[in-house]
Amino acid sequence: MRIPIIQIGENLIISIQSDIDDKTALDLQTYLTERIRDTKANGVLIEVSALDMVDSFLARILSDIAAMSATMNATTVIVGIQPAIAITLVELGLELRGAYTALNMENGIELLNRLKQDRSEMNEYNILKDAET
Repeated sequence: MRIPIIQIGENLIISIQSDIDDKTALDLQTYLTERIRDTKANGVLIEVSALDMVDSFLARILSDIAAMSATMNATTVIVGIQPAIAITLVELGLELRGAYTALNMENGIELLNRLKQDRSEMNEYNILKDAET
């Protein structure tokens, strides 16, 4: 099963509609990095509200996706984490390192836009600072 990745502007949107096996998670990781490269996306939003369970492997894959995306200059936001999943992740000591989280897709898109603006302002500041020296 291939999980669809939709491009909206400079963002890639992934909606995981059901629990996924390890192979599908690994395939998603590979396919997503290829799509970031091909589209030059600077934001990735992963919607997980339909997931009933996130095990340690999937949590690691989501964290790895965030790290790989960041290496390719794209910010990752994971949205729709159910309360039971949040509790399980904390109880197991699992972290989604490198990923931002938001309650829903709307908040996630707003966060991606805000982070993009912050990054743009920081780049502008660095350019001005370099020009002064």
